[in-house]
Amino acid sequence: MAPTLLSEREIRDLIGPAEALDAVREAFAALAREHAVSPDVIIIEIPESRGEVHVKGAQLSGSPYYAVKFASVFEDNPAMGLPVAGGLVLAFDAKTGCLAGVLLENGFLTDLRTGAAGALAADLLARRDIEQVGIIGTGAQGRYQLEALLGVRRPQRVLAYSRSAEAAAAYAVEMQARHGLSVSGVDSAQAAVEHSDVVICSTPSREAYLRPEWLSAGTHVTAMGSDNPAKQELFPEVLGLADKVVVDSLDQCLSKGELHHAVEHGVMVPAQVYAELGEIAAGLKPGRTSESEITVADLTGIGAQDTAVASRVLRLALAAGMGTDLLWS
Repeated sequence: MAPTLLSEREIRDLIGPAEALDAVREAFAALAREHAVSPDVIIIEIPESRGEVHVKGAQLSGSPYYAVKFASVFEDNPAMGLPVAGGLVLAFDAKTGCLAGVLLENGFLTDLRTGAAGALAADLLARRDIEQVGIIGTGAQGRYQLEALLGVRRPQRVLAYSRSAEAAAAYAVEMQARHGLSVSGVDSAQAAVEHSDVVICSTPSREAYLRPEWLSAGTHVTAMGSDNPAKQELFPEVLGLADKVVVDSLDQCLSKGELHHAVEHGVMVPAQVYAELGEIAAGLKPGRTSESEITVADLTGIGAQDTAVASRVLRLALAAGMGTDLLWS
């Protein structure tokens, strides 16, 4: 069969936060049960263009496809009228290795699956009843994280912080109108964190900003910005304070996550990590076990997430007769 080409618009019509969460939950559980292969990420840095390219891939047992994703971030693109993020996923038939799909997703699936992983972490680790959510970083991922979180928790209010007060204010107006809940911009990361039941950190910061003394008993923190060794959002002592530190991939987080910094500073040793996220998703270990626990999820992004959502999209597209056949000349 000819490979199927899918545009970003078609992909957006086929999958949303609920479907992505379901696919990502299954992917993490498959990893924990050793029913998946998800190699470490390849990172290509292009400093002269302030660019960064990540290559991720995986194979999930029983899936008709394996996939490889190319995701890029070029910080100077907005000045040229171009989007910061881009992306492409190639899906292959798991039986023959033949190209099955080309997904021109332009970073959408990366955003969607990252939001889904954040929602999964909150679902497994946050208290069931929450009043306040603090979000640090009001860019695209700040939006996807909130939308995904609302699929598993419904807070009374959201406090959002950005280095740009204008960006935080615009985010608050947009999210309040879209989701029908109270959203306010605040003037510091501390204001967003203190008294929040769930804290979501979604920035590309290269300097730690979230301090352990800001956290209250029962808080859950999801940090996803530290996807290369130079990035860091949490002071190492935050992980040292936590009752449970959960990672998406122990090997990856030891090399490039918040865990990497905590181990490097002598605050933790790898054996102190409570679990990989998939172990909890698969029911192999419990998640939150008390209302007072402080929990931290360190998410660096793994290829199993990308393969799971890409496979879901391709199956849905074929069932709906969507996409364009690519004919080899």
